[in-house]
Amino acid sequence: MKITLSALTLVPALLFTTAAFAAPQPESCVTKQQEIQKQIGEARAHNNQNRIDGLEKALRENKAHCTDAGLKAENQKRVDEKREKVAEREQELKEALAKGDHEKILRKQQKLEEATSELKEAEGH
Repeated sequence: MKITLSALTLVPALLFTTAAFAAPQPESCVTKQQEIQKQIGEARAHNNQNRIDGLEKALRENKAHCTDAGLKAENQKRVDEKREKVAEREQELKEALAKGDHEKILRKQQKLEEATSELKEAEGH
């Protein structure tokens, strides 16, 4: 039980440190276009024509179809999905704790950490 309690106290610390490295999601179509332009520049520097072609297509699609409202809705949907996943992982951990299976508890804690990290990344934190 000491290991479980120690692991549970480390979870928040791990989550906050991994969240600090997460890249924020683009907040506008212009921001997204700038990011694609940056990636095109990197692909050109490496003479990666396939990547350049794909990114130029993505840029054309973005310019033709992107709206800030649509982008915001897409990001919110991604965040909502990640929140659901975190809730599921929390429930799985509670069930494992109730059963007392040490190995299962550790696996569920790891899955919860991963889901929480993905949520923080989706939230742009």
